[in-house]
Amino acid sequence: MTGKYAEVKLPLTTRVKNKTPAPVQITAEQILREARERQEAEIRTPKQKITDSTELSDYRLRRRKEFEDQIRRARWNIQVWVKYAQWEESQMDYARARSVWERALEGDYRNHTLWVKYAEFEMKNKFVNNARNVWDRSVTLLPRVDQLWYKYSYMEEKLGNIAGARQIFERWMNWSPDQKAWFCFIKFELKYNEIERARSIYERFVLCHPKVSAFIRYAKFEMKRGGQVKLAREVYNRAADELGNDEEAEILFVAFAEFEERCKEVERARFIYKFALDHIPKGRAEDLYKKFLAFEKQYGDKEGIEDAIVGKKRFQYEDEVSKNPLNYDSWFDYVRLEESVGNKDRIREIYERAIANVPPAQEKRFWQRYIYLWINYALYEEIETKDVERTRDVYRECLKLIPHTKFSFAKIWLLAAEYEIRQLNLTGTRKILGNAIGKAPKDKIFKKYIEIELQLGNIDRCRKLYERFLEWSPENCYAWRNYAEFEISLAETERARAIFELAISQPALDMPELLWKTYIDFEISQGELERTRALYERLLDRTKHCKVWVSFAKFEASAAEHKEDEAEEEEDAIERKKDGIRRARAIFDRANTYYKDTTPELKEERATLLEDWLNMETGFGELGDVSVVQSKLPKKLKKRKLTSREDGSTEYEEYIDYLFPEESQTTNLKILEAAYKWKKLKAGECV
Repeated sequence: MTGKYAEVKLPLTTRVKNKTPAPVQITAEQILREARERQEAEIRTPKQKITDSTELSDYRLRRRKEFEDQIRRARWNIQVWVKYAQWEESQMDYARARSVWERALEGDYRNHTLWVKYAEFEMKNKFVNNARNVWDRSVTLLPRVDQLWYKYSYMEEKLGNIAGARQIFERWMNWSPDQKAWFCFIKFELKYNEIERARSIYERFVLCHPKVSAFIRYAKFEMKRGGQVKLAREVYNRAADELGNDEEAEILFVAFAEFEERCKEVERARFIYKFALDHIPKGRAEDLYKKFLAFEKQYGDKEGIEDAIVGKKRFQYEDEVSKNPLNYDSWFDYVRLEESVGNKDRIREIYERAIANVPPAQEKRFWQRYIYLWINYALYEEIETKDVERTRDVYRECLKLIPHTKFSFAKIWLLAAEYEIRQLNLTGTRKILGNAIGKAPKDKIFKKYIEIELQLGNIDRCRKLYERFLEWSPENCYAWRNYAEFEISLAETERARAIFELAISQPALDMPELLWKTYIDFEISQGELERTRALYERLLDRTKHCKVWVSFAKFEASAAEHKEDEAEEEEDAIERKKDGIRRARAIFDRANTYYKDTTPELKEERATLLEDWLNMETGFGELGDVSVVQSKLPKKLKKRKLTSREDGSTEYEEYIDYLFPEESQTTNLKILEAAYKWKKLKAGECV
């Protein structure tokens, strides 16, 4: 019984035609009083013994009047009608009872409960034809109420009118009821062993309700009634053809596979599972994967079990990438899984699906993981499939996709260029690297391009590339140094020196100390001591860093070693070495004077300088003079200073301070002056 007909139907409000006031007015107080008196009368009325027909007639008249009054007050109340009809039935007045039922149905014929009780009244009193009439009228007026049809057919069946019951079922089926109604009809036919009739009903049933559950029920019927394996398989095949894309297709294929498994058709069952896994969306195949894995564990070999496990993993990855397609780690895991299987078409499909998920924001941090999908795709096509053109297309499409005006990836450019080199396509390599320099110049690209041209022996191309490199990044000290070293390797000394001069004349450099050191080492290697000294002096004009002073001094101390004269006597060599030591001492002395007079606050650098001077004098051996430095060395003092923390509190922090000899003498003089003033003050107080 559907909900539409199960709900209580309230009677329609009657339209008042005569709106004139009644001659006798009834107050609310009077209505309440009558209701109370009526209830008290029902409670207190004693049982009455009827002795003759007159009293019986009076009793019946009074009861009928009470029922009529109740109906007049509440026509919508079904129980009042039912009690009235049942009372008339108890009085053996079937005509009046029938009249009550008819009046009730006139008021609300949609209430199927009235029809049921009316028909039961007729059947109970063996008015079969009247009951048939009631049932026939009810199913005609309310064909969608299954209870009426069922009770009608049941009555005919109990009366032994099987043909009549079948006819009622046929009339019922013409209204295309729900599945329960069809099952009732089938059960009815099976009760009388009408197998063919039941099969024909199933055929009509699956046409009326083309659902997975209907076909499964049909197939089970064929197996249960005589073990018709062939017919059951045909039913499953029909269902797979018609409902292969249905939302409940997973249930159908599982039932089909289990059917074949029960029939000992293992290969058929395996084929069904694999077919279903290939055609059902991964989000709806969770139970299917579990069933397939259990099936392979029971019937399959090692390879089959591995395939089932791969299928389960595939389902998990499909679920992950469907929930978050921008989770590139899941795509990497998914691709690795497919690569372990080795299906090239499927691997390419996964790669294409993965690279289709372009990061939504044009920021490099969002693209860094995504670009590796393209790299892996290209490497797979090159190494595994050995498809030259497809690999080239992957690199080309990747380079088109990257927004080079905002950011780029040197790795992609270099991999594409190196791939063309492996294909012996030098023109393609130069074209790729040229585009890279034009669209997104980077240090790595310039270095790789120069390295390739250098290996090919194209000196002029290398020089042009270095010039473009330095034009793009004039502050890059590594580029200047590499350019100069390139010219040095070609024995182009003057070119290298010109490059160094041009480099150190730049207004801004990222690592000038590296460039100056390389230039100085170059001049030293060329034996140009005077040029080297001039470079050190120029460098000291720019910076007075402690390391520069120390490096200059060490150069002067070792300058004698750079002169190669085998015929030179030992005394001359010693004299030249002493001259170098004197030059080194002079530089250290200049540096010490600079820190002492110009930057006295840089005590730590001055102390470091003096320690390096002392170590150098010690390293000279007999030619060294440690006493020259020892008189200048400072004393280390541990001091404390008050510092504030982040939370606002303060604490004392220890630090190392240096006290130089000239400072200690000044301190002593100040102490003596203070003592003299104190003594003089005391003497004045005594007088």
